[in-house]
Amino acid sequence: MKRFYLVGFLVLMAFDTLAQLSFKKAGDAALPLEFSPSWLWRVFAQPWIYGALVGYIGAFFTWMHLLRRAPVGPAFAASHLEIISVLLLSHYLFQETIGLPQILGCAFIIAGIACLAVSEAQDHGAAEPAEKLAQGPADSAAGASAAAR
Repeated sequence: MKRFYLVGFLVLMAFDTLAQLSFKKAGDAALPLEFSPSWLWRVFAQPWIYGALVGYIGAFFTWMHLLRRAPVGPAFAASHLEIISVLLLSHYLFQETIGLPQILGCAFIIAGIACLAVSEAQDHGAAEPAEKLAQGPADSAAGASAAAR
């Protein structure tokens, strides 16, 4: 199951990153901003706008698939890893600067994801003994004899 989460969130991060970087490139190509049919033609003639659409559609379907199995809290937090990937790729592709506020923001995102993951693991671990208590003694004995076979 951990492999499912890892692969799923990497795919989600890739789609989200593709969408954000594609919108950046499409926005750069759309300048100067004007409200006219020629401007719309210029925007939709750029392949980057379609990369953004593919990214958002892929992210939507990946997110829906992940939410079937993943706990919502850590899943929502982990979906924000794309902020870090976009920051790093923007530095590499667009020569955008990364300063102390961006580094601190990345650290807070990672710390938040880690806190939610630990909390979810503790909640899940505490729920298992409670489920065994809810079964009652007859169910526990039947389960123990079945496990012994």
